[in-house]
Amino acid sequence: MGNEEEGEEYLFKIVIIGDSAVGKSNLLSRFARDEFDKNSKATIGVEFQTQAIEIDGKEVKAQVWDTAGQERFRAVTSAYYRGAVGALIVYDISRRTTFDSIKRWLDELDTHSDTTVARMLVGNKCDLENIREVSMEEGKSLAEAEGLFFMETSALDSTNVNAAFEIVIREIYNNVSRKILNSDSYKAELSVNRVTLVKNGADSSKQSTLPCCSR
Repeated sequence: MGNEEEGEEYLFKIVIIGDSAVGKSNLLSRFARDEFDKNSKATIGVEFQTQAIEIDGKEVKAQVWDTAGQERFRAVTSAYYRGAVGALIVYDISRRTTFDSIKRWLDELDTHSDTTVARMLVGNKCDLENIREVSMEEGKSLAEAEGLFFMETSALDSTNVNAAFEIVIREIYNNVSRKILNSDSYKAELSVNRVTLVKNGADSSKQSTLPCCSR
């Protein structure tokens, strides 16, 4: 029983948000099942897939939720965001209007999320380079301004899809690990270690766990 309870802390809810037809469902199906449907229609009904990856020798499960077509009516509900600890905010590099909507999606995420959320800005459909409307530099600049990870992906040819999800999952895992270390039962031990570290000139609070290539 105890082991099962421990395992539960490594089931992370991740939401995919963004305008209609930016490729959210195909990003999910490429990540979870390595599938792509050129004729995919708008998602109807709540959909999520669970995918496991290994981090530091532990199995971590990501339960990834798709917007179920609600974004077409600006009706993504607070229940969709509840409990989410990760988010991919997606735009289509060939449609500037979808990039212009990112701020609204970030505001909605901030409004509804009830905990720390690892956030990745995703410029999808990078295979459409010949009709690109949003430069990679613009994506990077927005990500830096908002404190997001950033990656361009293609659900069509699989470019960076797994990497985008895995960076978010690893960041969630790091956030959870920090919370566990900061829980009451560890605080005395942590403060003793902290004094030692500071004396030695190594303040652990300033160590970054973020991949250098993704900010």
